[in-house]
Amino acid sequence: MNWVNKCKLPAIEAIKYNDQQCLDIDDLWNALHSTFNMALHHQVDVEILDKIVDKLTSPWLLFSREEFRITIANCSNASAPGPDKLSWSHLKIILKDDECLDTIIYIANAYIELGYWPSHFKRSTTIVIPKPNKKSYDSPKSFRPIVLLNIVGKLIKKVIGERLQFVMAANDFIHPSQLSSLKFKFTIDVGITLMHIIQTGWVKNLSTSTLAFNIAQFFPSLNHCLLTLIMKKAGFDNHIVSFFAHYLVDRKTNYFWNNFMSSILNVNIGVGQGSVLLPILSALYLSLFIYILEKHLKNLKNLVSIISFIDNRLFIS
Repeated sequence: MNWVNKCKLPAIEAIKYNDQQCLDIDDLWNALHSTFNMALHHQVDVEILDKIVDKLTSPWLLFSREEFRITIANCSNASAPGPDKLSWSHLKIILKDDECLDTIIYIANAYIELGYWPSHFKRSTTIVIPKPNKKSYDSPKSFRPIVLLNIVGKLIKKVIGERLQFVMAANDFIHPSQLSSLKFKFTIDVGITLMHIIQTGWVKNLSTSTLAFNIAQFFPSLNHCLLTLIMKKAGFDNHIVSFFAHYLVDRKTNYFWNNFMSSILNVNIGVGQGSVLLPILSALYLSLFIYILEKHLKNLKNLVSIISFIDNRLFIS
């Protein structure tokens, strides 16, 4: 679905939440916000981190012109603008000037050094779009929130995300079963890995069984406190960990539904779909649980392989 183009959504009264019909626009905002942030008050046992060995800390170097130039060159001018109404084409013209580019780099380095992310960049616009191929569109769960952000903040986060990917590739914290949305990993790797496991079983005269499943509401459910602790385990420099501890809190958004816009609402759980940091942060988060699960399976002497593709999993035995 091309969600950049305008998409007509159902009437407010067509949506039901907790078996109650939405009678006015406030009912709709409550239904959407509650659904997209349902894990907000869930408790997390951080002691599970004790089961994972800490990686050596990697120093965080200052950003370079080349990192920013490569990143912005790969940005599509067709992307929808955020609250600041600026597009990538605007920013590409501005940053052709070296003085402007150096100013952005100086600001980005200062944010990391201070462990700070300004409130202006924490503001987002959330566009609600229908999930494809649903039998019915009378529930908030049949819709997906897409987060649109201010363009300069988005550029800085893209550069940070690229750097995180290379750091993780270097220290091997990401579980090898994770085969999507990461540097040096491709969709075709999933098929190759599965075929290898099946054919290895054939050699041993064994049959292969698989169990496929999806982690429902995964992206909106990432716990921010646990995520920063995982980053420490993964060997990130204290400056970048402190930066993310500030970046993840006190975020705010407006929802859009047809021609209606909600008031400003707080978003303090998860990482929004559309965020440039989503692939690497979700991979970090999932690696913890895959490592723990793998240990449990080995203790039970169950020969089970795991393939992970974003928020989809495949158990193979």
